[in-house]
Amino acid sequence: MQLLNDVIKYFLSFQPYVLLPIIIFLLSIVFSIRIKTAIRSSLQLGIGFIGIFMTFDYFVEVIKPVVSAIIERIGLDKAVLDVGWPPLAAITWSYNWAPLLLAIFIFINAIMLIFKVTKTVNIDIWNYWHIIVISAMINHVTNNVVIVFSISILSFILTLKLAEWTAPIINKSLGMDGVCVPHLSGAIHYPLALVGNWIIDKIPGLNKVEADSEAIKNKLGLFGEPMVIGLILGFILGVSAGYEIKEILEIAIRFSAVIFILPRMGGILAESLIPISEGMKKFIQEKLPNMEQTYIGLDVAILFSLPSNIVTALLLIPTSIILAILLPGVTFIPLGDLTNLLVPVAFITIATKGNIIRSYILGLPIIIATLYMASWISPLLTDMAKVIEYEVAGGALYTSFLDGGNLYRTWIMMILDGNIIAIIFIPIVLVLIYYTYRYHKKITSNNI
Repeated sequence: MQLLNDVIKYFLSFQPYVLLPIIIFLLSIVFSIRIKTAIRSSLQLGIGFIGIFMTFDYFVEVIKPVVSAIIERIGLDKAVLDVGWPPLAAITWSYNWAPLLLAIFIFINAIMLIFKVTKTVNIDIWNYWHIIVISAMINHVTNNVVIVFSISILSFILTLKLAEWTAPIINKSLGMDGVCVPHLSGAIHYPLALVGNWIIDKIPGLNKVEADSEAIKNKLGLFGEPMVIGLILGFILGVSAGYEIKEILEIAIRFSAVIFILPRMGGILAESLIPISEGMKKFIQEKLPNMEQTYIGLDVAILFSLPSNIVTALLLIPTSIILAILLPGVTFIPLGDLTNLLVPVAFITIATKGNIIRSYILGLPIIIATLYMASWISPLLTDMAKVIEYEVAGGALYTSFLDGGNLYRTWIMMILDGNIIAIIFIPIVLVLIYYTYRYHKKITSNNI
């Protein structure tokens, strides 16, 4: 087991922009795509991901000092530290059963494809940790192998189905074909946003407001351009941080650049996947005529290129800080995980078809719930970090705003803790999942 664990850790130590092109190249060979085309497409895929990650890292580099300056200016301190997702990933891959669970998940995906229970081919191996971390958490509090494996497998199946159900809208939004995003930490927000979007449809006045990036651009002209919106938001945040005019202008231009560049990187990704998608379709038609369309599962970063996602996230970032300050019982200020708001927001904006106003409104209750969940789970995460000797500054309690406070994972842990409210929510969650399934059937049958 230790040898297998070491091999898997080494395999996963490759960056996504190396790992995914290798997997895509191997799939291209399976799909009988010409070697020349396979090399070009795989390499371009890696370059596209590098472009997205470089731009996102630049965004993090720009915004973190601004957020820190705003928090310092407010002068408010909290008992718990938000250190982001890295400790959770470290906990996951230190978990003894992680290699076996990884193998089981790959096997389940293959079986589900063979029996046409899913259309998702989940090659995004690195992000399996978003599911395996549930196993580590459950094992830490119950030490019950049956519960660990049962909930983990159900969670993996749910991830595959959510990826499949969101795929048609994602493909339409990105202008791609044959891709999906099997990212549990983000995808679980889709059913919530879908139902929330349905509720907004029933509210007179608000249901008529068109606020996707194109509609805003048409209504506001230059001021509706995503890069100009980024410029304005950057200027406001710079002023809030107490910066001098030179620094404010630098921040504003940088925000504008991020919003302008990210969609271009998405275009490179889309172009790289066209030959792979066409080759996969041809292979399935010739070799597996009874199999329906399949979707290749890629990293959530492909959704970062949507302008509505970036603008909504930029609006919700300062909102999250304000809520953390004002809400009683929230024990931390979101900082380490704040920029990853792009992940849940991506699935919210998918559900609202890019409507920024709707996405912002629906993001508010999700952020509030996540703040409280992340506060509640901090003692457990801190205790788990100690087991793997992960040091937390000053011995303080720590949490992770988004991955620690993830609504699905924390809900499961609250059920195991015997929380009555969490137990009451079981049928509600089942209804949300069923509604998402029915909505998927509707849009695919009507070709919406």
